[in-house]
Amino acid sequence: MPQRVLIVDDEPNIVLALQFLMEQNGYQVDIASSGEAAIESVMRTVPDLILLDIMLPGIDGYEVCEIVRLNPQCRKTKIVFLTAKGCDVDVAKGMLLGADAYIIKPFANADVVQKVRQLLGES
Repeated sequence: MPQRVLIVDDEPNIVLALQFLMEQNGYQVDIASSGEAAIESVMRTVPDLILLDIMLPGIDGYEVCEIVRLNPQCRKTKIVFLTAKGCDVDVAKGMLLGADAYIIKPFANADVVQKVRQLLGES
């Protein structure tokens, strides 16, 4: 069974590109366009990895990360912040809240795939 990746971003163009990229690499993909939708998706089906934007409508990505990390069922879920917030403070906050990686937009597709494979133990 393919590993499941949840893409959380409110930019449709980014979602489409990431969805295509993940599906081309054999992952099953779920999508959420808000923090609330992300939490609902995680509660329905725990993903193996979350690609998570920080700037989202409603609950932001930092809060989503915190909520996921508090859920014992998600202890193996990897979280990758994929965001335009690239200041050292933002990166430090994301990692402190429990992210496994932090990628700054704009990103190279190959870098995202490599990081996902690495975190899911495929590289």
